[in-house]
Amino acid sequence: MLENIKDIYRRKGLIDNMKQLGIWIGLFILMPLYNGAQSKLDVFLKPSDTLHKPRRNAVIISEASLATITFIGLDQLWYADFPRSKFKTTNDLNEWLQMDKMGHVFSSYQLGKTGANLLKWSGVGKKDQLLYGATLGLGFLSAVEILDGYSEEWGFSWSDMAANGLGTGLFIGQEFLWNEQRITMKYSFHQTHYAALRPDKLGDGLLEEALKDYNGQTYWLSANIHSFFKKSRVPKWLNLAFGYGAEGMITGKNEEVVDNLLITPNRRRQFYLSLDVDLSRIQTNSRFLRSLFDVFNLIKVPFPTLEFNGKNGIKLHYIYF
Repeated sequence: MLENIKDIYRRKGLIDNMKQLGIWIGLFILMPLYNGAQSKLDVFLKPSDTLHKPRRNAVIISEASLATITFIGLDQLWYADFPRSKFKTTNDLNEWLQMDKMGHVFSSYQLGKTGANLLKWSGVGKKDQLLYGATLGLGFLSAVEILDGYSEEWGFSWSDMAANGLGTGLFIGQEFLWNEQRITMKYSFHQTHYAALRPDKLGDGLLEEALKDYNGQTYWLSANIHSFFKKSRVPKWLNLAFGYGAEGMITGKNEEVVDNLLITPNRRRQFYLSLDVDLSRIQTNSRFLRSLFDVFNLIKVPFPTLEFNGKNGIKLHYIYF
């Protein structure tokens, strides 16, 4: 029965995307920890002014347990289906127009932000928040990358590691420079027709496609306008967002033989300019709402958007997801 289940997963192509699935699972499991327990009183959600050892210990135990469960699951349910090898590296920098690398930057940034906020909630000092919390994403993704290195199917990717470091650096650098996150990394997604052309690789259904279809993903640098122009009358929650996406990708590289057909899609990069909302800067006295806003702040709010690409020049989207 177990072998049949594994065969089904293999045919659907889920194994090829295990890294991203693991990243998202870890991200959405850890984030509720930062929110404490949303049904609790606001007092519980308030970050401690001094070191709160029970909170800190709970955070450490929870993170260690989740990491252990995740890695055991990856090793036994995914990597076990493929031959092991000596540690090796691979160069996948030119695949998917670097959209997979943007996913690494985003995941590392968001996991690091979550790790730092969890320690802040526990009353841990700023230095330790950055040293042990903000590096959470880098540590987790590096461990997954090492597992890749011992798999015949994949390999350790230095470009993935560079992207992981960039995401962590984006968070820590702003804390050192401004003591706040003026520029936030965000994500948005819309379904495309490309997934139907190759559902085993690009996903079948909304959830799978959101994880696997790079054609519909957009990664954003969302800059808070008021934080850069303190004396302006711009609302404190209004952001200016710069996005990157790509389209026309059925395979990782420019061309590939699939089912005896040569696929040469018209792939192109896309750059976006839009407005956004920094939910974490919306004023409210409710700790519960602040926590809720912080969780959903990783999603870019739909707005009218200008798109720049090499095919159509400038294109206006009245609402862009």
